[in-house]
Amino acid sequence: MNYHEIANKVLGMLQRADGNDPSRGHLTMNNWEWPTGVALYGIYKTYQQSGDKAILDYLIGWYDDMLRREQQPHRNVNTVAPVLTLTCLYEETKNAAYLPVIESWIDWVMQEMPRTEYGGLQHCTVWNKHYQQLWCDTLFMVGLFLAKAGVALKRPELIEEAEYQFLMHIRYLQDKVEGLFYHGWTFDRRHNYADAFWARGNAWFTVSAVELYDITKSSSAAMRMIRSAWLDQVRALWKYQRVNGLYTTLIDVEETYCETSATAAIAYGVLKGIRIGWLAQEQYQAMGMLSANAVLDQIDEEGAVQGVSGGTGMGHNLQHYKDIIVTPTAYGQGLTFLMLTELMIRE
Repeated sequence: MNYHEIANKVLGMLQRADGNDPSRGHLTMNNWEWPTGVALYGIYKTYQQSGDKAILDYLIGWYDDMLRREQQPHRNVNTVAPVLTLTCLYEETKNAAYLPVIESWIDWVMQEMPRTEYGGLQHCTVWNKHYQQLWCDTLFMVGLFLAKAGVALKRPELIEEAEYQFLMHIRYLQDKVEGLFYHGWTFDRRHNYADAFWARGNAWFTVSAVELYDITKSSSAAMRMIRSAWLDQVRALWKYQRVNGLYTTLIDVEETYCETSATAAIAYGVLKGIRIGWLAQEQYQAMGMLSANAVLDQIDEEGAVQGVSGGTGMGHNLQHYKDIIVTPTAYGQGLTFLMLTELMIRE
């Protein structure tokens, strides 16, 4: 199986998508939002692995077009996500035009972004400030950007802030018995909402922890704590993996539907965890490859990743998660790209 060819097919679907197909209305790259941000990062990692200059040219063209637009994006957790790949491109190309954009987003996150008690990044969105709420999504959307900017711009305080945010989210979102992550926490009411072990929410941590280490190469005490939390989570994920390799959208509720984007992200995190020395290969290789092959089976002939749950707000009951629509999305494509990069390395 040629994983480069599969990646090109998945990318082709994303490049052709305009959001006008009712069956694939969530599959578009024509905005500055978190689904696009996840896709851009997956595309960039694919470029890093393949060395295909056409992919780099696509990314540069996308940002050139977006940065020329007069209307600037609303600033919130989700719209930070595309700046991660912009920072990667700045490091790659040294394009000076990117630097003031990156610095303006750093300033907003560090100085203006709403915070919870103890300085957590409040999960504010375009629709709602989500007062005093921590969501696991924030680690991917903002935490990785801070870490990457800290490395690219030689600003260690940004790396330290990223590590602190990981520790904050671990403290309030990780269940101490199961090792899995709840979707969110409110300091206002001091609870974890529906106590939902939502699959993609868990996957944000599975991906983000290994990415944080890969970006920073940190051996700090904070990173050691993050790794230990990650190991607890992966052990629990091993227990709840379905026989077909997929994860259900509520990890511990077997009758909920199987969900592809979380499975792709978990496969990526596990396979990368083996490669960077966080996991023993003989114990977890089969787990990672079983999930990866299950995701490959969800890619249709046109390159659309099927079985992806739509955007998911905070649920106050488990039924909320069961009712989320299933549709191809930009982030579903993006998390599949990440998984494919690990398969390319093993090809």
